[in-house]
Amino acid sequence: MKKNGIKRNGRRSGFTLLEILVVVAIIALLAAFVVPNLIGVSQAQEIKITKTAVSNSGPIAMAIDTFRLDVGRYPKELSELTQKPDDEEEAKKWNGPYIKDAKDLKDAWQREIKYECPGKVNESSYDLWSMGPNGQDGDDDDITNYTKE
Repeated sequence: MKKNGIKRNGRRSGFTLLEILVVVAIIALLAAFVVPNLIGVSQAQEIKITKTAVSNSGPIAMAIDTFRLDVGRYPKELSELTQKPDDEEEAKKWNGPYIKDAKDLKDAWQREIKYECPGKVNESSYDLWSMGPNGQDGDDDDITNYTKE
C-alpha cells in the first residue's frame, strides 16, 4: 500500500538524478547531430530558390522578357514590372503587372534583387543578381543570371 508517495518497502517512486542526467545527455547528443543538418538544408534551399528566381528562365526573367515584347524595350528598373509607365505611349502597350507583388522581386533573404540594363556582363540585355547569403555585393557568393569569371 502507498502512503504519501512512499512504497511499502520504504523507497520513493520517481527518477534518480543519474537517470535524468543520462536522458538529458542523450537528448543533447541527438540535437548536436540533427540541428546542424537542419540549418544546412535551409541555407541550401534558400540558395536554390534564389538561383531559380534570377536564372535566365526564372520568373523575373520571364516577366522582363514579356515586358520587352509588349513595350519594346527592357525595363529601366524592376519596379516597372509592377507599375504602369508614366509615358503615355508606353502605358498603352503595357499589359502588366508582369510581377503581381513587389515582394516577388526579393531574394530568399528578403533583399532586393539587383538589376542593371544594359548589363555589364550581358551587354545586349540585362544583368540580374542577388547579393547571396552574406548580403555583400560583388563577392563570390553572389547569385547571378550570368557566369562569373
